Amino acid sequence: MSIRDTIKKSVLEGLGHGDISIGKIAGALLITALLSFFIFHIYKLVKKSGFYSHTFNVSMAVISLVTAGIILSMQSNIVISLGMVGALSIVRFRTAVKDPMDLLFLFWSIGTGIICGAGLYEIAILLSLFVTISMFLLEMLPKAKAPFLLIINLEGKEAEKDIFTILAGYSKYYKEKSRSVTKHGMDLIFEVSTTNGNVLVEEIINLNQVTNAALLSHDGEVRA
Repeated sequence: MSIRDTIKKSVLEGLGHGDISIGKIAGALLITALLSFFIFHIYKLVKKSGFYSHTFNVSMAVISLVTAGIILSMQSNIVISLGMVGALSIVRFRTAVKDPMDLLFLFWSIGTGIICGAGLYEIAILLSLFVTISMFLLEMLPKAKAPFLLIINLEGKEAEKDIFTILAGYSKYYKEKSRSVTKHGMDLIFEVSTTNGNVLVEEIINLNQVTNAALLSHDGEVRA
């Protein structure tokens, strides 16, 4: 048999269905379902103190099963493999991921489906265990406290110097973020790191020409 006949035979064999049994398919989907159920509960546990989306969690768990089915079908037939690559290359997902933690779980879910579809169940199980352990260990590490936002409304500019003096005395760090000046006064917004927020606001509100002072907490980026 020539090289040309060998290549032709291998291609023709690849165009047919593989020898993936029903038992292997059912086993792969069952293990994927169990791991996706595990990911579902870990996501629910992690997001209990934040904004939890039940529909996102359900769809993320089902993505593992869909991905595993795609990988199994790609193993059985070369035509399906090529068609699937072409189909996935033109699909665009425009849903914005608001929380970076959601992106982590999304990749975890897709990765689990790919690994289980390839039959590497031990890797999928160990991956889930290590990701879970790493996530909770990192969550236990001490985190820097986010600074406050201090909003001050003034009727004039004379009290501005006294405000900076008070900020220097009651805060570890402060930075002016915004300044809005009108004919009747001005509005100042500061980013402040302090442990005496109540005293700081009381000192500022007692100044002449200060009409309002508000100290707000936020969950934005933390200054290192």
